[in-house]
Amino acid sequence: MSIVYKTRTQLVVETLREKILNGEIKAGQPLRQAALAEELNVSRIPVREALLQLEAEGLVAFEPHKGATATELNIEQVDELFELRAMLECDLLAASIPNLSDETLEHATQLLGKLDKALGKENAANTWSELNSDYHNCLYSGANRPQTQELVNMLNKNADRYIRMHLLWAGGISKAESEHNELLALCKSGDIEKAMVLMKQHILGSRDEIKEFLLQRENG
Repeated sequence: MSIVYKTRTQLVVETLREKILNGEIKAGQPLRQAALAEELNVSRIPVREALLQLEAEGLVAFEPHKGATATELNIEQVDELFELRAMLECDLLAASIPNLSDETLEHATQLLGKLDKALGKENAANTWSELNSDYHNCLYSGANRPQTQELVNMLNKNADRYIRMHLLWAGGISKAESEHNELLALCKSGDIEKAMVLMKQHILGSRDEIKEFLLQRENG
């Protein structure tokens, strides 16, 4: 893929993402490829690529006979998703910490390094989001609770677009970074109580900032 083409797709992604997040493109509004290509003065190919990327971010849905539409961003859903995550993930972490091996902790340290490097690169939100999940799952891997882990993964999938939105728009990255480092230190020292408190704060703090962002967007 040529650099020019990739950058063009990226520009379309960023333009459409901004329009969806600032409410200029409303939930349920059809995103017609031909019209968007004309409006943005590009061919249909980067528009299609961009819509697929935004689908992966949860901001666009493809429906039969309807094509692509902007998805609903829902404050009530944020509350429920993030509160369930806080309950289950704190539980998993507490069960996991006593069983975390040096190798696993080393792997978590490496993932944090990759998270740090992912920032500022093209597709940063996508890469960051994946590495963020890998990091959390690495810390939970000692729990040996596959059903809880499956539930957490499902909740995270549903929360993913809000998490990405937080990273991109609400300054969530810098805060997450210091909390991630602190969390790893607590796991290494085996301090379950403090790790659980921090994990809860980490998840519910994101929830509050995302809700504030969505409210500003509604009232903007």
